[in-house]
Amino acid sequence: MIKKIYLTRHGQTDFNLKGIVQGRGVDADLNEMGRAQAQAFYKAYGHLNFDKLYVSSLKRTHESMKAFIDAGLAYEELPGLDEISWGVHEGMEINQAQHAYYFEMISRWQNGETHLAIEGGESPEILAIRLKHALDYMLSSEHEKQILVCMHGRAMRLLLAIMLNYPYKGMDYFEHNNLGLYELTYTGKTFVLDNYNDTNHLKHL
Repeated sequence: MIKKIYLTRHGQTDFNLKGIVQGRGVDADLNEMGRAQAQAFYKAYGHLNFDKLYVSSLKRTHESMKAFIDAGLAYEELPGLDEISWGVHEGMEINQAQHAYYFEMISRWQNGETHLAIEGGESPEILAIRLKHALDYMLSSEHEKQILVCMHGRAMRLLLAIMLNYPYKGMDYFEHNNLGLYELTYTGKTFVLDNYNDTNHLKHL
């Protein structure tokens, strides 16, 4: 089986713009820039013959893919694709203390302590469990040869690490932009990375 996967992060929200923590527990709308990014993405890739679209349960992914949905592309919501939970910090502006705590945790993850979770939130190892379930589900539909997946930054980093057999601590190798695109080919046994965080379709914005 060969499956082509187009993987993107949702468009910009005001939470992104203002540096407010936005994880699984914050269901924000796209802002004006996010909607423009979504239109640019559709203009660049709307002509491709996708068999299915997968989105998270959060509306910023649905809004990012609205043009595809309105054009009649079959889609399915998978909560397993939701962003990591940032726990008690969700919806809060990052002050100096929170900023230091956040980067300390990221550093510890990068050092291999991926069992650690931000207070009240998910660890990468817990997040990986639901990401693997979502991935297995998407791969199980053999008739879907070309799929589009819209999800979230931290979760997407970890999903790429899982797909490409990186240790979880290496997930930050995978940079992301709002509606930047990764392309992968699944051979039936392994994933091949064909395109890395492509943002050429957004350069005019």
